[in-house]
Amino acid sequence: MVSRRDCANSIRALAMDAVQKANSGHPGMPMGMADIAEVLWRDYLHYNPSNPHWLNRDRFVISNGHGAMLLYALLHLTGFDLSIEDLKQFRQLHSRTPGHPEYAETPGVETTTGPLGQGLANAVGMAIAESVLAQQFNRAGFPVIDHYTYAFVGDGCLMEGISHEACSLAGTLGLGKLIVVWDDNGISIDGEVGGWFTDNTPQRFESYHWHVIPNVDGHDAEAVANAIAAAKKVVDKPSFICCKTTIGFGAPNLGGTADCHGAPLGNEEIALARKTLNWPHPPFEIPAEIYSAWDARQKGKTLEEEWNILFSKYESKYPELAAELLRRSQGWLPERFNTVSESFIAETQHKGSDIATRKASLNALTAYAAVLPELMGGSADLTGSNLTNWKGCKVLSRSEKDGNYLHYGVREFAMSAIMNGIALHRGFIPFGGTFLTFSDYARNAVRLSALMKQRVIYVYTHDSIGLGEDGPTHQPVEHAAMLRMTPGVRVWRPADDVETAVAWQQALMHQGPSCLLLTRQNVSHQKRDDAQWRDIARGGYVLLEAQGEVDGILIATGSEVSLAVLAAEKMRTQGIHVRVVSMPCCEVFKLQDETYQESVLPAKITRRLAVEAAVPDYWYQFVGANGAVIGMDRFGASAPAKEVFSAYGFSVENIIAKVTALLSLQEMMI
Repeated sequence: MVSRRDCANSIRALAMDAVQKANSGHPGMPMGMADIAEVLWRDYLHYNPSNPHWLNRDRFVISNGHGAMLLYALLHLTGFDLSIEDLKQFRQLHSRTPGHPEYAETPGVETTTGPLGQGLANAVGMAIAESVLAQQFNRAGFPVIDHYTYAFVGDGCLMEGISHEACSLAGTLGLGKLIVVWDDNGISIDGEVGGWFTDNTPQRFESYHWHVIPNVDGHDAEAVANAIAAAKKVVDKPSFICCKTTIGFGAPNLGGTADCHGAPLGNEEIALARKTLNWPHPPFEIPAEIYSAWDARQKGKTLEEEWNILFSKYESKYPELAAELLRRSQGWLPERFNTVSESFIAETQHKGSDIATRKASLNALTAYAAVLPELMGGSADLTGSNLTNWKGCKVLSRSEKDGNYLHYGVREFAMSAIMNGIALHRGFIPFGGTFLTFSDYARNAVRLSALMKQRVIYVYTHDSIGLGEDGPTHQPVEHAAMLRMTPGVRVWRPADDVETAVAWQQALMHQGPSCLLLTRQNVSHQKRDDAQWRDIARGGYVLLEAQGEVDGILIATGSEVSLAVLAAEKMRTQGIHVRVVSMPCCEVFKLQDETYQESVLPAKITRRLAVEAAVPDYWYQFVGANGAVIGMDRFGASAPAKEVFSAYGFSVENIIAKVTALLSLQEMMI
């Protein structure tokens, strides 16, 4: 008969062998957490290896993602579409088993992890999504949304500040179906953590209002099973299970030390470990009886079939709810969205108002939310400044579990990673607000939004030196360029109310992250015809055409567009004919065909001036060697917005002077 320890040792063996073959990786965590994983995956976790996307599956996250071979071994052994050959290609080019788990690369991987602590925050987001979705769709006798979120975390995850941000909020919300297992092995890369990590972690989580189960022997299957069972009984708090383990369990010389954390054990140590673990099998060879003990395909099929029967009855009794749940879980927008958004944009262009784009954002959000019940909004303690709480939203709390607006508190990083988890779960489109300058705090989570191609919308207000008196600590300068240079991120910096409405429309339609950079100060509504406002969605377009032959081109974004228009109109009276191009989203513009790009920025017109209150370097790809940029090559200053803009050269007069200088240079060259 196959024992629990035999099953756990199969994980250890695969981890040792794959890391050794790759000559790279982290064997310590998979070997240390194998006993815990065996209990969870064989006794408690609900999943179907034949359908990794089953809606009501439990979610499993390894936040300590360097231990990827633990997850790959589990997926392979339980019957997911991950072969032994895939495990042999661990960490190799184009393999399905990369060095850290990557969403959409490996079946069964719920989120991309590796940057420590973010997987934990993702799990909080998944638990939020499950809880709210259940409140919105479950009916008496029909718990169609009823699953747990489990996360494995290591000491490193808990040292990262994001763990405090996310777990504090999780406790406040009372997420009873979130269960976190701490791999308390006392080792990190630099050695024994006693020199730098002496927190009383159980008390810390108790102070967050978590249900804490301390002092669990992570190598005692019965103790682990009892702890998970106890955690599941607590429905009003997330649970934190403290499992004491030995890193590299089974390696007689390297186990329990930092030497097995992030390097292969070596052939000699692996041979000794095989003897210690009583594992006589060759590398990558798993006995048939152990495969059989692990195989979860029939169990998973039965679980899903039972749920399908439940859902079929639910569908018969609540057809509209069932259809809506399926639509939202697939990420499809309602059929009415295109009509509603197009009508709103046209109406906004027709009426027009000189308002801050953060206010225009709220107007668009209110209009679109009326047909998008899947919106899950929030702000990092700046709701009144970000204007993210649309009319009709409901604050999510421990007592109001069906809310669709989160007060994240001053937790920009956790907010962003939690939104990733909400998006990954499916059923919601998350968005969250803060000041653009604080995107620094959140950057790594934004990066993972892009890496995973998740529809997460970042509402970044107070987008430039135009916020004024708060000064350079709050005035973003390099942030727009930083976000634009992140692969897969779309950055919208709208010029007025109409461009803001289009930016929201396009962000909601895009399967990937979008950043909306919005002004604190009022901006001027721009005149456009129907063709022009429809071209906003192409990222860049001709807003004001020159009269006669075009002498040069002004390119601008956001609040600087109105300055460019005023400058162009004044130059027209001086006989200088300049085209004004508004470029609300450079990434989308660069996706347009060459014919369209040429129609907006003709190659023959080389005298180009870009104007943006941000670092100038990004814009040289558009202005070229013969162009120039009015930008910010320094930090801002504390003063009223108009004074700051003027002091740093963002004025009609300076734009005219720069254009005149460019054209004079052209004449000299001729």
